[in-house]
Amino acid sequence: MSAIEQTEAARPRGTRLPRRARRNQLLGAAQEVFVAQGYHAAAMDDIAERAGVSKPVLYQHFPGKLELYLALLDQHCEALLHSVRSALESTTDNKQRVAATMDAYFAYVEDPGGAFRLVFESDLTNEPAVRERVDKVSLECAEAISAVIAEDTGLSQDESMLLAVGLGGVSQVVARYWLSSGSTVPRDTAVALLTSLAWKGIAGFPLHGSDTH
Repeated sequence: MSAIEQTEAARPRGTRLPRRARRNQLLGAAQEVFVAQGYHAAAMDDIAERAGVSKPVLYQHFPGKLELYLALLDQHCEALLHSVRSALESTTDNKQRVAATMDAYFAYVEDPGGAFRLVFESDLTNEPAVRERVDKVSLECAEAISAVIAEDTGLSQDESMLLAVGLGGVSQVVARYWLSSGSTVPRDTAVALLTSLAWKGIAGFPLHGSDTH
């Protein structure tokens, strides 16, 4: 059950929950409010009301709005990194790896909770703690991709990172455009198109220790 689903299940005011369940419920409520209103327009009153709790209960778990936002950001940055790593580990076929990685970004963006907006479209990127987390997850995703590129092509670490940053950047930008534009192209077709574009470039580098692509 996701944090938002736990929010729906636990919303009636006065329900006593174990501490971890309450924390997850509050995170789910906060996600709904932050995604809908942005950080600056959101208020702790809105989040407490959305969760069906009093403000003192909310402050028992999170001392302020920024701490609550950062807890959400940590959760969803970790989810993105896990998805990208799982995609890379899902197969040893490199074209399928590219497709799986592209699809990981599309799935992340398409998730109905809208958590990607906290990571890729935050209105709080001037806050150092937020910028640090966003930059960190982008870097870690690129490092995961670049490790595979370097291993399979024999390119240097710096060269592999350039390609990896390009692949990750293209994936999330196109996925966000696909969602925001209301594209009629199905997700699997969009992923296949983007994979074809990326593969035509990456396949130009021969497998390390092999004469074949």
